[in-house]
Amino acid sequence: MYLIFSVGFISFYFFVLLMIIAVSGTPGTGKTTLAKNLAKKLKFSYLDVNLFIKQHQLRGSFLKKFKSYEVDVGVLTRLLVKFLKTKKNVVVDSHLSHYLPASLLDYCIVCTCELPVLKKRLKLRKYSETKIRENLDAEIFQVCLVEALERKHHLFIVDTSTKSVHQGVKDLLNKIK
Repeated sequence: MYLIFSVGFISFYFFVLLMIIAVSGTPGTGKTTLAKNLAKKLKFSYLDVNLFIKQHQLRGSFLKKFKSYEVDVGVLTRLLVKFLKTKKNVVVDSHLSHYLPASLLDYCIVCTCELPVLKKRLKLRKYSETKIRENLDAEIFQVCLVEALERKHHLFIVDTSTKSVHQGVKDLLNKIK
């Protein structure tokens, strides 16, 4: 978006970034680290969807097997859309953020990771073997990426197992600006 500011006969043109960026990916792929760093570099707000879910009491039943809560993705998406329509310059962080409509997002970044690296990260988080297997399967089948493609997002893919966060953010900034 361009803003024009005039003083007398002199006009100043400013290029202003007004956008919403979703960062998605299987848990453990580095999306939170990337999202926080990207938001900081762009001087954007950072939205942690897990915190949004807690604040809006969107947690469903607790699933002991996975040590996590069920979330109605439809309800979450509707509330996020309503919330984000009043915001600009936001980086949205969640493995569910790619469910947001492409019409709302300027970019959707999907973090991916090589399986041995992902498994190591999930073990460090003390995930159960069941939850590790579920997340490895999601990464094998590239669930977040496929769903983001199906929603026709303007998509960037970042492999966090081969790039530092600094390099990933630098590469994204070159593509976004």
